[in-house]
Amino acid sequence: MTRTITVAAIQTSYASEDIQANIDKTAGFIRDAAAKGAQVILPSELFQGPYFCVSQEEKWFGTAYPWREHPAVVQLQPLARELGVVIPVSIFEREGPHYFNSLVMIDADGTLMGVYRKSHIPDGPGYQEKYYFRPGDTGFKVWNTKFGRVGVGICWDQWYPETARAMMLQGAEILMYPTAIGTEPHDDTLDTAAPWQRAMQGHAVSNVVPVVGANRIGHEQVTDAGQTFYGHSFIANHRGDLVESFGATDEGVLVHTFDLDFLDRHRAAWGFFRDRRTDIYGPIASPRPAV
Repeated sequence: MTRTITVAAIQTSYASEDIQANIDKTAGFIRDAAAKGAQVILPSELFQGPYFCVSQEEKWFGTAYPWREHPAVVQLQPLARELGVVIPVSIFEREGPHYFNSLVMIDADGTLMGVYRKSHIPDGPGYQEKYYFRPGDTGFKVWNTKFGRVGVGICWDQWYPETARAMMLQGAEILMYPTAIGTEPHDDTLDTAAPWQRAMQGHAVSNVVPVVGANRIGHEQVTDAGQTFYGHSFIANHRGDLVESFGATDEGVLVHTFDLDFLDRHRAAWGFFRDRRTDIYGPIASPRPAV
């Protein structure tokens, strides 16, 4: 019997500081995606509220929680079990005195499979994440979910080819990237939407794997200047073709089905992993115990 997986990306706005309203909004889109047959459903990065990293304000540390206790995790866990779907949940995590930009993987039976902490932390105009987050200490993760082996990076991770390759070397069959990216406050003429997509389409080609990117939309007035998020969420196939995509203002879910058996054979035929020279630059990934 052919193994298939149906994935989904959610694209919507999260300008409100009402964490409950944002979780409820996300849950509605998860139900919509599940009704369309999705098995692994990806919300965007830090969907519980506005993207607060546009500035440095200590009040936002009050919105972080231990990963097992985060309201988004607590509320989406029973939803995953009810619908029988896998949900990668991006959160602001607090562990003792440490803070991370993290992702909790919830399996289709509601099991909390563990946490991944964002490895690459940006620091620049509009994306001042180093004020809030420590670099991740979990290593890259691949999750053996009910429907397939899913690798998930978080936003800035998506620009690094070694992130994608590290997850592929751990057996990933799908790569996903929850994201919050938009305008550049220091340069109104700079639009990175196309390069953002192309970077991940390149990961798809170089690893012969589908890639899913979920971004937010809308204007958020967290600072005086504000920031507008450019959407363009997508699902790319193993060739890097955009098989499903949104524009800058679309709201909803993207859903697509992939044949995992075909992808496995096709990946072997391309030989990227057969021909990889570990004697030249060494391994870049090794499995780590779950946190």
